[in-house]
Amino acid sequence: MNRLPVLVSPYGAYAGLALHVHDLTIRGHHAETLTAADEAEAILMTLGDRRTHRISRLGRMYALNAMGRLDEALQIGEELIADQDELGGPRATDAKILADVARVLIHLGRIDDGLHHVARAMTLLDVAPNKGPRYFSAMSSLGEAARSADLFELADDAMRRSLDSFDSPDVLYKSGAELTHAELWLEWALRLEQVGRTEEAAGLVNRCVPLLEFWINEGIDSPLGVALLAVCQAKTGRIDEANAVVADLLPKMRAAGQHHESRLLHLAHGLALRATGQWKAAHREFRAGLELAALKAERLLFQYELAVTAALEVPGEATQAMLEALRTHVEALWQLRLDRRTMLRQAYRRVELEAARTSADLAAASDALTGLGNRRMFDRRINTVVDGGTLLLIDVDHFKDINDRYSHGVGDRVLGEIAAVLRSHCRQDEVAIRFGGDEFALFLATGEAEARTVAERIRRVIQARDWNTIMPGLRVTLSMGLAACRPGEAGRELYDRADAHLYVAKRSGRDQLAAAAAA
Repeated sequence: MNRLPVLVSPYGAYAGLALHVHDLTIRGHHAETLTAADEAEAILMTLGDRRTHRISRLGRMYALNAMGRLDEALQIGEELIADQDELGGPRATDAKILADVARVLIHLGRIDDGLHHVARAMTLLDVAPNKGPRYFSAMSSLGEAARSADLFELADDAMRRSLDSFDSPDVLYKSGAELTHAELWLEWALRLEQVGRTEEAAGLVNRCVPLLEFWINEGIDSPLGVALLAVCQAKTGRIDEANAVVADLLPKMRAAGQHHESRLLHLAHGLALRATGQWKAAHREFRAGLELAALKAERLLFQYELAVTAALEVPGEATQAMLEALRTHVEALWQLRLDRRTMLRQAYRRVELEAARTSADLAAASDALTGLGNRRMFDRRINTVVDGGTLLLIDVDHFKDINDRYSHGVGDRVLGEIAAVLRSHCRQDEVAIRFGGDEFALFLATGEAEARTVAERIRRVIQARDWNTIMPGLRVTLSMGLAACRPGEAGRELYDRADAHLYVAKRSGRDQLAAAAAA
């Protein structure tokens, strides 16, 4: 029976399963996200699609973070970072994971670690292509991480870059990013209001309203967007509209366990009640929001509103002193933003220096002609091969004759072509080496049987290539010696056995692979 092909996706072969998880968390349906993630991850593990499984786990981490289950979210984040080296992937995807984990670390109070992750994400995004869904998503995550550290200016810039890079017709993802941007503006406004910068705060709230109304009128299913608009309505005197939203949505959100949206709705209702002089009712709503607050910044917001309400309800020295003390604390925290900006600049510089050192080390261990590893890298790797790994040594047959007959320029092109073939056959943990001249080596992270298959494939690719395109009459073949590492074997012994097999291949007529006799 003919089968339809699986569409190629940057996320994995069965991307739809993971994207459904992300769709739910973008809409704010976090409890449903966890259920969908359970189902998707079980299927993906059975199918062996680890890349898509990683994307589903990322969606799970978002939901856990939003629900305040930070330790569980961090555990997933650390697993995802550990998987980066094994699975590989584009820079933007790696940057996204780093930024998402940074946000969790910052929420847990591990500011230094979080800002270091933010700096690493920034350096990766500096050199990543700045268009397409990966960059869009990574910049959104960077904005969220910066916002969690109260670095509102950086967060705003990241969200703008994210939206500028958006080139997809997918309305859900664009609306999700713009609603997140609106939430950033609103949180920024609330913090500015606390430190007395009321005009700036009002400007940000006024920026939020048309954006939120547009997407809600478009019919986007987003309880978060509706809750954010309710807060804006309460802040701008549209009391009846705010109360109508709260009456309709709050019972549903509480019943569904949607604490984030419920907290915003309690805030909107409290602000609306306080604006009409209903102090006790407002106090009750702020207290309900405080009980749902999972993060320090969220708790401080409701504590501040409670203090303002108390000062209005019972004017006097005691309540005013309490409010002033809280304002002093808020202003001190606001000043900490400057320290965090300095910390981030320092972390960014450290990451740049680490990258420069790594680049210099790589250049010192690289062959200038082919870009493969050089003898220095070979010496470093030979003693790290363990049982289960294999060494393949390769010589170009009659390479001196190629140089003498066709020129060293042609010889260099031949070496470059061979290097490209070797590199294309290397998996994540495998390394191709050029000793110099016409000698190559390949460290394969596999047993002898599979290594034989890889070696024969390389030999046949080189043999079958149309070398006439470089120079008429040119013919290139390879001789190879293979040895699989034995338990406890030293690197020098492994090399000697592979070299002995290479010598056998040459004596037996060249253009062939020699290895230990098959068991």
